[in-house]
Amino acid sequence: MNDHSADRQKGAGMTELDVAGQVVELVRRLAGPQAQAEVVANRFELALTRFANSFIHQNVAESAIGVRLRLHVDGRTAAGSGSVATPDGLRALVERTLTAARLGPPDPAWPGLIPPSAVPPAGDWDEATAHADPDERAAPVRAFVDAVGGLEAAGYCRTAHRSGAFANSAGHSARGRSTEAAMDGIARTGGADGVARLCADRLAALDGAALGARAAAKARAAADPVELPPGRYEVVLEPAAVADLLQNLAWYGFNGKRYAERQSFAEPGVAQFDPAVTLVDDPLHGSALPYDPEGTARRALTLVDGGVTRAMAHDRRSGAQAGTGSTGHGGPGSTTFGPLPHNLRLLATHGDGGPAAGVPVADVGAVADPDTAALAAGVKRGLLVSDFWYTRVLDPKRLVITGLTRNGVWLVEDAVPTRAVRDFRFTESYPRALGPGAVLGLGRRPVRQPDRVDGVWWEAPPVRLAAWNFTGGASG
Repeated sequence: MNDHSADRQKGAGMTELDVAGQVVELVRRLAGPQAQAEVVANRFELALTRFANSFIHQNVAESAIGVRLRLHVDGRTAAGSGSVATPDGLRALVERTLTAARLGPPDPAWPGLIPPSAVPPAGDWDEATAHADPDERAAPVRAFVDAVGGLEAAGYCRTAHRSGAFANSAGHSARGRSTEAAMDGIARTGGADGVARLCADRLAALDGAALGARAAAKARAAADPVELPPGRYEVVLEPAAVADLLQNLAWYGFNGKRYAERQSFAEPGVAQFDPAVTLVDDPLHGSALPYDPEGTARRALTLVDGGVTRAMAHDRRSGAQAGTGSTGHGGPGSTTFGPLPHNLRLLATHGDGGPAAGVPVADVGAVADPDTAALAAGVKRGLLVSDFWYTRVLDPKRLVITGLTRNGVWLVEDAVPTRAVRDFRFTESYPRALGPGAVLGLGRRPVRQPDRVDGVWWEAPPVRLAAWNFTGGASG
Protein backbone atom coordinates (compact mmCIF):
# COMPACT_ATOMS: atom_id res chain seq x y z
CA MET A 1 0.00 0.00 0.00
CA ASN A 2 1.46 3.39 -0.98
CA ASP A 3 1.51 6.42 1.32
CA HIS A 4 -1.52 8.00 -0.36
CA SER A 5 -3.57 4.81 0.10
CA ALA A 6 -2.49 4.61 3.73
CA ASP A 7 -3.63 8.20 4.27
CA ARG A 8 -7.02 7.33 2.80
CA GLN A 9 -7.33 4.36 5.15
CA LYS A 10 -6.62 6.59 8.15
CA GLY A 11 -9.33 9.02 7.00
CA ALA A 12 -11.81 6.21 6.43
CA GLY A 13 -12.04 5.56 10.19
CA MET A 14 -13.55 8.98 10.92
CA THR A 15 -17.26 9.68 10.70
CA GLU A 16 -18.43 12.43 8.40
CA LEU A 17 -19.22 14.59 11.43
CA ASP A 18 -15.68 14.02 12.73
CA VAL A 19 -14.31 15.25 9.41
CA ALA A 20 -16.53 18.35 9.34
CA GLY A 21 -15.67 19.16 12.95
CA GLN A 22 -11.94 18.87 12.28
CA VAL A 23 -12.19 21.34 9.41
CA VAL A 24 -14.07 23.85 11.58
CA GLU A 25 -11.39 23.53 14.27
CA LEU A 26 -8.61 24.00 11.70
CA VAL A 27 -10.28 27.22 10.51
CA ARG A 28 -10.33 28.53 14.08
CA ARG A 29 -6.63 27.77 14.49
CA LEU A 30 -5.44 29.06 11.12
CA ALA A 31 -7.83 31.97 10.46
CA GLY A 32 -8.76 33.10 13.96
CA PRO A 33 -12.02 33.11 15.93
CA GLN A 34 -13.64 35.77 13.74
CA ALA A 35 -13.58 33.57 10.63
CA GLN A 36 -16.89 31.98 9.70
CA ALA A 37 -16.82 28.49 8.23
CA GLU A 38 -19.35 25.94 7.08
CA VAL A 39 -18.34 22.41 6.14
CA VAL A 40 -20.10 19.57 4.36
CA ALA A 41 -18.61 16.07 4.43
CA ASN A 42 -20.27 13.35 2.34
CA ARG A 43 -19.29 9.73 1.94
CA PHE A 44 -20.92 8.24 -1.13
CA GLU A 45 -21.05 5.06 -3.13
CA LEU A 46 -22.46 5.18 -6.66
CA ALA A 47 -22.77 2.04 -8.78
CA LEU A 48 -24.03 1.65 -12.33
CA THR A 49 -24.78 -1.41 -14.45
CA ARG A 50 -25.06 -0.55 -18.15
CA PHE A 51 -26.50 -2.75 -20.88
CA ALA A 52 -26.65 -2.46 -24.68
CA ASN A 53 -27.55 -4.87 -27.47
CA SER A 54 -29.44 -6.74 -24.72
CA PHE A 55 -26.21 -7.56 -22.82
CA ILE A 56 -24.56 -6.06 -19.76
CA HIS A 57 -21.37 -4.48 -21.02
CA GLN A 58 -20.19 -2.40 -18.07
CA ASN A 59 -20.25 -2.26 -14.28
CA VAL A 60 -18.77 0.86 -12.73
CA ALA A 61 -18.65 1.95 -9.11
CA GLU A 62 -17.25 4.90 -7.19
CA SER A 63 -16.71 5.11 -3.46
CA ALA A 64 -15.27 8.29 -2.02
CA ILE A 65 -15.56 11.05 0.53
CA GLY A 66 -15.98 14.67 -0.48
CA VAL A 67 -15.36 17.65 1.79
CA ARG A 68 -16.51 21.16 0.94
CA LEU A 69 -15.55 24.26 2.92
CA ARG A 70 -17.02 27.74 2.56
CA LEU A 71 -15.10 30.38 4.46
CA HIS A 72 -15.84 34.04 5.20
CA VAL A 73 -12.97 36.04 6.66
CA ASP A 74 -12.20 39.78 6.74
CA GLY A 75 -15.33 40.49 4.69
CA ARG A 76 -14.37 38.12 1.87
CA THR A 77 -15.75 34.70 0.91
CA ALA A 78 -14.26 31.66 -0.84
CA ALA A 79 -15.10 28.00 -1.20
CA GLY A 80 -12.93 24.94 -1.69
CA SER A 81 -13.32 21.18 -1.86
CA GLY A 82 -11.23 18.07 -1.48
CA SER A 83 -11.39 14.30 -1.29
CA VAL A 84 -8.54 13.46 1.10
CA ALA A 85 -9.93 13.27 4.64
CA THR A 86 -6.60 13.01 6.45
CA PRO A 87 -5.11 15.62 8.78
CA ASP A 88 -2.73 16.79 6.05
CA GLY A 89 -5.46 16.76 3.39
CA LEU A 90 -7.90 18.73 5.53
CA ARG A 91 -5.24 21.26 6.50
CA ALA A 92 -4.36 21.76 2.84
CA LEU A 93 -8.05 22.37 2.07
CA VAL A 94 -8.31 25.04 4.77
CA GLU A 95 -5.05 26.73 3.74
CA ARG A 96 -5.92 27.03 0.05
CA THR A 97 -9.47 28.19 0.79
CA LEU A 98 -8.15 30.79 3.23
CA THR A 99 -5.67 32.03 0.59
CA ALA A 100 -8.49 32.31 -1.96
CA ALA A 101 -10.65 34.26 0.48
CA ARG A 102 -7.90 36.77 1.23
CA LEU A 103 -7.36 37.36 -2.49
CA GLY A 104 -11.05 37.64 -3.33
CA PRO A 105 -13.22 40.75 -3.58
CA PRO A 106 -15.30 42.01 -0.64
CA ASP A 107 -18.60 40.23 -0.14
CA PRO A 108 -21.02 42.72 1.45
CA ALA A 109 -24.02 40.41 0.82
CA TRP A 110 -22.62 37.55 2.91
CA PRO A 111 -25.68 36.23 4.80
CA GLY A 112 -23.84 34.77 7.77
CA LEU A 113 -24.08 31.26 9.18
CA ILE A 114 -27.14 29.36 10.24
CA PRO A 115 -27.33 29.15 14.05
CA PRO A 116 -27.94 25.84 15.84
CA SER A 117 -31.39 24.60 14.83
CA ALA A 118 -33.39 21.42 14.45
CA VAL A 119 -33.00 19.18 11.38
CA PRO A 120 -35.61 16.49 10.65
CA PRO A 121 -34.60 12.84 10.46
CA ALA A 122 -33.64 11.53 7.05
CA GLY A 123 -35.98 9.47 4.92
CA ASP A 124 -35.97 5.71 4.52
CA TRP A 125 -32.62 3.94 4.45
CA ASP A 126 -32.42 0.58 2.72
CA GLU A 127 -29.42 -1.57 3.54
CA ALA A 128 -29.99 -3.86 0.55
CA THR A 129 -29.83 -0.91 -1.85
CA ALA A 130 -26.86 0.69 -0.09
CA HIS A 131 -24.78 -2.46 -0.49
CA ALA A 132 -26.20 -3.90 -3.72
CA ASP A 133 -23.61 -5.74 -5.82
CA PRO A 134 -23.50 -6.15 -9.63
CA ASP A 135 -25.42 -9.44 -9.48
CA GLU A 136 -28.27 -7.76 -7.64
CA ARG A 137 -28.45 -4.95 -10.21
CA ALA A 138 -28.20 -7.54 -12.99
CA ALA A 139 -31.45 -9.17 -11.84
CA PRO A 140 -33.77 -6.32 -12.95
CA VAL A 141 -31.66 -5.89 -16.09
CA ARG A 142 -32.18 -9.56 -16.98
CA ALA A 143 -35.90 -9.21 -16.29
CA PHE A 144 -36.05 -6.14 -18.55
CA VAL A 145 -34.21 -7.89 -21.40
CA ASP A 146 -36.34 -11.04 -21.09
CA ALA A 147 -39.53 -8.95 -21.13
CA VAL A 148 -38.77 -7.12 -24.40
CA GLY A 149 -39.37 -10.37 -26.26
CA GLY A 150 -36.39 -10.39 -28.59
CA LEU A 151 -36.21 -6.64 -29.27
CA GLU A 152 -32.91 -4.83 -28.82
CA ALA A 153 -32.62 -3.46 -25.27
CA ALA A 154 -30.30 -0.86 -23.75
CA GLY A 155 -30.11 1.26 -20.64
CA TYR A 156 -28.86 1.20 -17.06
CA CYS A 157 -29.69 0.22 -13.51
CA ARG A 158 -28.02 2.23 -10.74
CA THR A 159 -27.86 2.26 -6.98
CA ALA A 160 -26.49 4.98 -4.73
CA HIS A 161 -26.12 5.78 -1.08
CA ARG A 162 -24.79 8.78 0.79
CA SER A 163 -24.04 9.46 4.41
CA GLY A 164 -23.15 13.01 5.29
CA ALA A 165 -22.68 15.62 7.96
CA PHE A 166 -22.64 19.39 8.26
CA ALA A 167 -20.89 21.60 10.81
CA ASN A 168 -20.22 25.31 11.07
CA SER A 169 -18.33 27.62 13.37
CA ALA A 170 -21.62 28.94 14.84
CA GLY A 171 -22.12 25.56 16.52
CA HIS A 172 -24.72 24.08 14.16
CA SER A 173 -24.39 20.49 13.01
CA ALA A 174 -26.51 17.92 11.20
CA ARG A 175 -26.27 14.34 9.96
CA GLY A 176 -28.16 12.21 7.46
CA ARG A 177 -28.04 9.37 4.98
CA SER A 178 -30.01 8.29 1.93
CA THR A 179 -30.36 5.51 -0.64
CA GLU A 180 -31.66 5.55 -4.19
CA ALA A 181 -32.18 3.17 -7.09
CA ALA A 182 -33.11 3.96 -10.68
CA MET A 183 -33.64 2.20 -13.98
CA ASP A 184 -33.84 3.68 -17.46
CA GLY A 185 -34.27 1.35 -20.42
CA ILE A 186 -35.29 1.40 -24.06
CA ALA A 187 -36.51 -1.32 -26.39
CA ARG A 188 -35.93 -0.92 -30.12
CA THR A 189 -37.49 -2.44 -33.21
CA GLY A 190 -36.24 -1.12 -36.52
CA GLY A 191 -36.15 2.66 -36.12
CA ALA A 192 -38.73 2.80 -33.31
CA ASP A 193 -37.86 3.10 -29.62
CA GLY A 194 -39.94 2.66 -26.50
CA VAL A 195 -38.80 3.85 -23.08
CA ALA A 196 -39.54 3.03 -19.46
CA ARG A 197 -37.98 4.76 -16.45
CA LEU A 198 -38.39 4.69 -12.70
CA CYS A 199 -36.63 6.15 -9.66
CA ALA A 200 -37.22 4.67 -6.20
CA ASP A 201 -35.85 4.62 -2.66
CA ARG A 202 -34.87 0.96 -2.90
CA LEU A 203 -33.67 -1.48 -5.53
CA ALA A 204 -36.47 -3.95 -4.74
CA ALA A 205 -39.02 -1.41 -6.04
CA LEU A 206 -37.62 -1.65 -9.59
CA ASP A 207 -39.68 -4.18 -11.54
CA GLY A 208 -37.46 -4.84 -14.54
CA ALA A 209 -40.02 -7.13 -16.18
CA ALA A 210 -42.80 -4.53 -16.00
CA LEU A 211 -40.49 -1.80 -17.30
CA GLY A 212 -39.23 -3.99 -20.15
CA ALA A 213 -42.74 -5.03 -21.19
CA ARG A 214 -43.82 -1.40 -21.18
CA ALA A 215 -40.86 -0.28 -23.31
CA ALA A 216 -41.35 -3.14 -25.79
CA ALA A 217 -45.08 -2.49 -26.22
CA LYS A 218 -44.40 1.16 -26.97
CA ALA A 219 -41.59 0.34 -29.41
CA ARG A 220 -43.81 -2.04 -31.38
CA ALA A 221 -46.65 0.47 -31.43
CA ALA A 222 -44.29 3.22 -32.69
CA ALA A 223 -43.31 1.40 -35.89
CA ASP A 224 -44.06 2.88 -39.34
CA PRO A 225 -44.82 6.44 -38.21
CA VAL A 226 -46.53 8.97 -40.49
CA GLU A 227 -45.64 12.64 -40.78
CA LEU A 228 -48.14 15.27 -39.63
CA PRO A 229 -48.01 19.00 -40.34
CA PRO A 230 -46.82 21.33 -37.59
CA GLY A 231 -49.36 23.27 -35.59
CA ARG A 232 -51.09 23.44 -32.23
CA TYR A 233 -52.37 20.08 -31.05
CA GLU A 234 -54.14 18.95 -27.94
CA VAL A 235 -51.72 16.62 -26.15
CA VAL A 236 -51.50 13.97 -23.50
CA LEU A 237 -47.98 14.03 -22.04
CA GLU A 238 -46.68 10.95 -20.27
CA PRO A 239 -44.74 11.37 -16.99
CA ALA A 240 -41.34 11.28 -18.78
CA ALA A 241 -42.35 14.31 -20.87
CA VAL A 242 -43.88 16.10 -17.88
CA ALA A 243 -40.56 15.68 -16.04
CA ASP A 244 -38.94 18.05 -18.54
CA LEU A 245 -41.58 20.67 -17.77
CA LEU A 246 -40.93 20.32 -14.06
CA GLN A 247 -37.16 20.61 -14.40
CA ASN A 248 -37.30 23.78 -16.48
CA LEU A 249 -39.99 25.37 -14.32
CA ALA A 250 -37.88 24.61 -11.25
CA TRP A 251 -34.55 25.84 -12.52
CA TYR A 252 -35.64 28.91 -14.45
CA GLY A 253 -38.91 29.89 -12.81
CA PHE A 254 -38.83 29.12 -9.08
CA ASN A 255 -35.16 30.06 -8.69
CA GLY A 256 -34.96 32.86 -6.11
CA LYS A 257 -31.88 34.47 -7.65
CA ARG A 258 -33.39 34.61 -11.14
CA TYR A 259 -36.59 36.02 -9.66
CA ALA A 260 -34.65 38.80 -7.91
CA GLU A 261 -32.91 39.56 -11.21
CA ARG A 262 -36.31 39.73 -12.99
CA GLN A 263 -35.39 36.81 -15.20
CA SER A 264 -38.26 34.59 -14.00
CA PHE A 265 -41.87 34.39 -15.16
CA ALA A 266 -43.01 33.86 -11.57
CA GLU A 267 -45.39 36.33 -9.90
CA PRO A 268 -46.15 35.25 -6.33
CA GLY A 269 -49.80 35.64 -5.43
CA VAL A 270 -50.97 35.49 -9.06
CA ALA A 271 -52.99 32.62 -10.58
CA GLN A 272 -50.46 31.86 -13.31
CA PHE A 273 -51.39 28.19 -13.70
CA ASP A 274 -54.53 26.15 -14.12
CA PRO A 275 -56.31 25.40 -10.81
CA ALA A 276 -55.42 21.72 -11.32
CA VAL A 277 -51.72 22.53 -10.88
CA THR A 278 -50.11 22.16 -7.47
CA LEU A 279 -46.31 21.97 -7.45
CA VAL A 280 -44.39 20.98 -4.31
CA ASP A 281 -40.64 20.64 -3.98
CA ASP A 282 -40.48 17.75 -1.54
CA PRO A 283 -36.96 16.34 -1.00
CA LEU A 284 -37.93 14.19 1.97
CA HIS A 285 -40.65 12.46 -0.08
CA GLY A 286 -37.79 10.61 -1.74
CA SER A 287 -34.17 9.90 -1.00
CA ALA A 288 -32.33 13.03 0.10
CA LEU A 289 -30.21 14.26 2.97
CA PRO A 290 -32.40 16.25 5.39
CA TYR A 291 -30.34 19.45 5.14
CA ASP A 292 -28.79 21.50 2.36
CA PRO A 293 -25.06 22.36 2.02
CA GLU A 294 -25.60 25.47 4.16
CA GLY A 295 -27.03 23.34 6.99
CA THR A 296 -30.63 24.53 6.53
CA ALA A 297 -33.26 21.88 7.18
CA ARG A 298 -34.99 20.67 4.04
CA ARG A 299 -38.76 20.57 4.00
CA ALA A 300 -41.66 20.45 1.58
CA LEU A 301 -42.10 23.81 -0.15
CA THR A 302 -45.32 24.52 -2.05
CA LEU A 303 -44.38 26.58 -5.08
CA VAL A 304 -47.81 26.58 -6.75
CA ASP A 305 -51.04 25.89 -4.88
CA GLY A 306 -54.19 25.35 -6.94
CA GLY A 307 -52.76 27.37 -9.81
CA VAL A 308 -51.51 30.29 -7.69
CA THR A 309 -47.76 30.89 -7.53
CA ARG A 310 -46.81 30.96 -3.84
CA ALA A 311 -43.07 30.77 -3.27
CA MET A 312 -39.54 30.81 -4.63
CA ALA A 313 -36.65 28.55 -3.68
CA HIS A 314 -33.97 30.37 -1.67
CA ASP A 315 -30.55 29.76 -0.22
CA ARG A 316 -29.32 31.92 2.65
CA ARG A 317 -28.03 34.65 0.36
CA SER A 318 -31.10 35.06 -1.86
CA GLY A 319 -33.41 34.52 1.13
CA ALA A 320 -31.72 37.32 3.07
CA GLN A 321 -32.04 39.65 0.09
CA ALA A 322 -35.71 38.75 -0.33
CA GLY A 323 -36.40 39.05 3.39
CA THR A 324 -37.82 35.52 3.56
CA GLY A 325 -34.88 33.44 4.74
CA SER A 326 -33.60 30.21 3.23
CA THR A 327 -36.01 27.50 2.12
CA GLY A 328 -33.30 24.84 2.26
CA HIS A 329 -32.17 25.16 -1.36
CA GLY A 330 -28.54 26.12 -0.92
CA GLY A 331 -26.01 24.33 -3.08
CA PRO A 332 -22.45 24.53 -4.38
CA GLY A 333 -23.60 26.51 -7.42
CA SER A 334 -26.46 28.48 -5.90
CA THR A 335 -24.46 31.70 -5.52
CA THR A 336 -23.85 31.75 -9.28
CA PHE A 337 -26.82 30.01 -10.91
CA GLY A 338 -29.28 30.37 -8.08
CA PRO A 339 -31.04 28.05 -5.62
CA LEU A 340 -32.72 25.15 -7.44
CA PRO A 341 -35.62 22.87 -6.51
CA HIS A 342 -34.39 19.34 -7.27
CA ASN A 343 -37.32 17.17 -6.19
CA LEU A 344 -40.42 18.70 -7.74
CA ARG A 345 -43.79 16.93 -7.61
CA LEU A 346 -46.85 17.72 -9.67
CA LEU A 347 -49.52 16.42 -7.34
CA ALA A 348 -51.91 13.94 -8.90
CA THR A 349 -55.59 14.70 -9.02
CA HIS A 350 -57.87 13.35 -6.31
CA GLY A 351 -60.82 13.49 -8.68
CA ASP A 352 -61.66 11.51 -11.78
CA GLY A 353 -58.49 12.46 -13.64
CA GLY A 354 -59.86 11.31 -16.98
CA PRO A 355 -62.88 11.74 -19.21
CA ALA A 356 -66.34 12.67 -18.05
CA ALA A 357 -68.40 9.99 -16.32
CA GLY A 358 -69.74 7.43 -18.75
CA VAL A 359 -67.07 7.94 -21.41
CA PRO A 360 -65.44 4.54 -22.13
CA VAL A 361 -61.69 4.14 -21.84
CA ALA A 362 -60.23 2.78 -25.06
CA ASP A 363 -58.19 -0.40 -25.01
CA VAL A 364 -54.84 1.22 -25.77
CA GLY A 365 -52.55 -0.91 -23.61
CA ALA A 366 -50.00 -1.22 -26.43
CA VAL A 367 -49.48 2.54 -26.32
CA ALA A 368 -50.43 3.78 -22.86
CA ASP A 369 -50.94 2.54 -19.32
CA PRO A 370 -54.47 2.76 -17.86
CA ASP A 371 -53.78 6.13 -16.19
CA THR A 372 -52.69 7.69 -19.48
CA ALA A 373 -55.43 5.89 -21.39
CA ALA A 374 -58.05 7.51 -19.16
CA LEU A 375 -56.80 10.93 -20.24
CA ALA A 376 -56.56 9.98 -23.90
CA ALA A 377 -60.17 8.76 -23.80
CA GLY A 378 -61.32 12.37 -23.65
CA VAL A 379 -59.37 13.48 -26.74
CA LYS A 380 -61.23 14.08 -30.01
CA ARG A 381 -58.07 14.70 -32.03
CA GLY A 382 -54.64 15.21 -30.57
CA LEU A 383 -51.26 13.67 -29.83
CA LEU A 384 -49.96 11.30 -27.19
CA VAL A 385 -46.32 12.16 -26.39
CA SER A 386 -43.95 9.85 -24.53
CA ASP A 387 -40.88 11.95 -23.95
CA PHE A 388 -39.05 15.24 -24.61
CA TRP A 389 -35.33 15.74 -25.00
CA TYR A 390 -32.66 18.21 -26.11
CA THR A 391 -34.73 21.06 -24.68
CA ARG A 392 -33.20 24.54 -24.62
CA VAL A 393 -34.40 27.90 -23.30
CA LEU A 394 -35.15 30.54 -25.93
CA ASP A 395 -36.78 33.18 -23.70
CA PRO A 396 -36.07 32.79 -19.97
CA LYS A 397 -38.55 35.46 -18.89
CA ARG A 398 -41.51 33.71 -20.53
CA LEU A 399 -39.78 30.33 -20.29
CA VAL A 400 -40.15 29.58 -23.98
CA ILE A 401 -38.49 26.23 -24.67
CA THR A 402 -37.60 24.48 -27.90
CA GLY A 403 -36.96 20.77 -28.07
CA LEU A 404 -37.81 17.45 -29.67
CA THR A 405 -40.15 14.58 -28.98
CA ARG A 406 -38.74 11.06 -28.79
CA ASN A 407 -39.53 7.46 -27.89
CA GLY A 408 -43.00 7.52 -29.39
CA VAL A 409 -45.71 9.95 -30.54
CA TRP A 410 -49.20 8.82 -31.57
CA LEU A 411 -52.18 10.48 -33.21
CA VAL A 412 -55.30 10.14 -31.05
CA GLU A 413 -58.65 10.24 -32.85
CA ASP A 414 -61.98 9.85 -31.06
CA ALA A 415 -60.18 8.64 -27.90
CA VAL A 416 -58.14 5.98 -29.74
CA PRO A 417 -54.42 6.22 -30.68
CA THR A 418 -54.70 5.34 -34.37
CA ARG A 419 -51.17 5.58 -35.71
CA ALA A 420 -47.59 6.41 -34.81
CA VAL A 421 -46.32 9.85 -35.80
CA ARG A 422 -42.82 11.04 -36.69
CA ASP A 423 -41.02 13.10 -34.09
CA PHE A 424 -41.69 16.83 -33.90
CA ARG A 425 -39.74 19.91 -32.94
CA PHE A 426 -41.72 22.16 -30.63
CA THR A 427 -41.47 25.73 -29.35
CA GLU A 428 -43.62 26.37 -26.33
CA SER A 429 -43.91 28.54 -23.24
CA TYR A 430 -44.16 26.03 -20.40
CA PRO A 431 -46.11 28.37 -18.06
CA ARG A 432 -48.56 29.15 -20.89
CA ALA A 433 -49.08 25.47 -21.63
CA LEU A 434 -50.03 24.92 -17.97
CA GLY A 435 -51.91 28.21 -17.66
CA PRO A 436 -55.49 28.85 -16.51
CA GLY A 437 -57.90 26.75 -18.53
CA ALA A 438 -55.11 24.88 -20.32
CA VAL A 439 -54.97 21.72 -18.18
CA LEU A 440 -57.80 19.39 -19.24
CA GLY A 441 -56.88 16.53 -16.92
CA LEU A 442 -54.29 14.98 -14.63
CA GLY A 443 -53.69 11.31 -14.06
CA ARG A 444 -54.12 9.63 -10.73
CA ARG A 445 -50.78 7.82 -10.50
CA PRO A 446 -47.57 9.87 -10.27
CA VAL A 447 -44.37 8.26 -11.51
CA ARG A 448 -40.96 9.36 -10.21
CA GLN A 449 -38.51 9.97 -13.05
CA PRO A 450 -34.74 9.76 -12.45
CA ASP A 451 -32.35 12.55 -13.36
CA ARG A 452 -28.79 12.06 -14.55
CA VAL A 453 -27.64 12.94 -11.01
CA ASP A 454 -28.59 10.76 -8.06
CA GLY A 455 -30.72 12.56 -5.49
CA VAL A 456 -32.44 14.61 -8.21
CA TRP A 457 -35.85 13.43 -9.48
CA TRP A 458 -39.14 14.68 -10.90
CA GLU A 459 -42.50 13.13 -10.06
CA ALA A 460 -45.71 13.59 -12.04
CA PRO A 461 -48.76 11.82 -13.39
CA PRO A 462 -49.65 12.04 -17.09
CA VAL A 463 -51.16 15.39 -18.10
CA ARG A 464 -53.73 16.36 -20.75
CA LEU A 465 -53.20 19.87 -22.15
CA ALA A 466 -55.43 21.94 -24.43
CA ALA A 467 -52.61 22.89 -26.82
CA TRP A 468 -48.93 22.37 -27.55
CA ASN A 469 -47.10 24.26 -30.29
CA PHE A 470 -45.30 21.91 -32.69
CA THR A 471 -43.21 23.95 -35.11
CA GLY A 472 -41.77 21.34 -37.49
CA GLY A 473 -40.38 17.89 -37.96
CA ALA A 474 -37.40 16.64 -35.98
CA SER A 475 -35.17 17.06 -39.04
CA GLY A 476 -35.98 20.71 -39.57
